[in-house]
Amino acid sequence: MRSSTMVFLFLFALLFPTLAAAGCIPPSEARKHIGETKCVTGKVWRVEKGSDGVHYLDFCEDAKGCPFTAVVFPEDLKHIGDVRQLQGKSIEVHGDVKEYEGQAEIVVSEARQLRGDVAHIPPLPKNYDVEQRGHYSAGIFSHPTPARATAKKRQLPTLPVEIPDDPPE
Repeated sequence: MRSSTMVFLFLFALLFPTLAAAGCIPPSEARKHIGETKCVTGKVWRVEKGSDGVHYLDFCEDAKGCPFTAVVFPEDLKHIGDVRQLQGKSIEVHGDVKEYEGQAEIVVSEARQLRGDVAHIPPLPKNYDVEQRGHYSAGIFSHPTPARATAKKRQLPTLPVEIPDDPPE
């Protein structure tokens, strides 16, 4: 009895990822499920970084015509990891399907929302700064440079100065 239970659990563990993926929808159907919590599965063609630090996971070759995008905001990158590593991999994105500018999207804010080929995404490199986009290194402090050079202050002369007496009247 015990060995049959173990065999069942082993087979269930092998089949579980397949069953979980069976509930996922392709990116082309995501628009039909706006307002629902779904799993969207597909290959990440490109990871684009916007000017404001937002990362977009595109599931189509043509980003403009793609019906679905996964979005990662800069403040969530520390919780998720280096999403640039997802390019070219098949992943599952779990979350609430929302509409933004006529396109379906899922906002990824936690690493557990991503499954598939990416069991663990490596963390962001230590020198990667989301807000300054690489122009700032944490831990190095320097005072700001002045806008213009300051002029030396005039000082009183140190030598004794002889002042002539007033002529007698």
